[in-house]
Amino acid sequence: MIYIDSSSLLKLLWEEPESGAVRKAVAREEQVVVSTLAELETEVQLRAKRLGGAITKTRYQAYRGALASFRETAPFEFCDLSGAVFRRAIVQHVSGSKQHCRTLDRLHLAAMEELGLRRLLTNDAKQARAARALGYTVVSPGLRWTPARTERGR
Repeated sequence: MIYIDSSSLLKLLWEEPESGAVRKAVAREEQVVVSTLAELETEVQLRAKRLGGAITKTRYQAYRGALASFRETAPFEFCDLSGAVFRRAIVQHVSGSKQHCRTLDRLHLAAMEELGLRRLLTNDAKQARAARALGYTVVSPGLRWTPARTERGR
């Protein structure tokens, strides 16, 4: 079981250099957890691309449809988060971690804690470092940056 963040989820929707590696990593998993946070962040990125003119309305709708289809597609499992995830994020933040972590990244790590998950699928090097600082196993397929102690592609 692995938690997927929006950096990897987006690579499943549109083609980027790492997309193939992310698809292979997902295919090897029995269960890929998509939190409401990852879903929201992905939706926001899609809308930003649409409003910025990077994608057409038709393409935007197709991407949203593909994201929605993951709800009925193995190995994805969509999970709601409680409001307590914010308190978990604060506790993680003030617990003395020496690794800087952006707010949304911290919330993803708190979501993992809330959901009882220890493995993260990400293509974000900063997120990977912050996760490792908390003792999580990181899978970062196709990520050009190769951090120490990071599981690549599993």
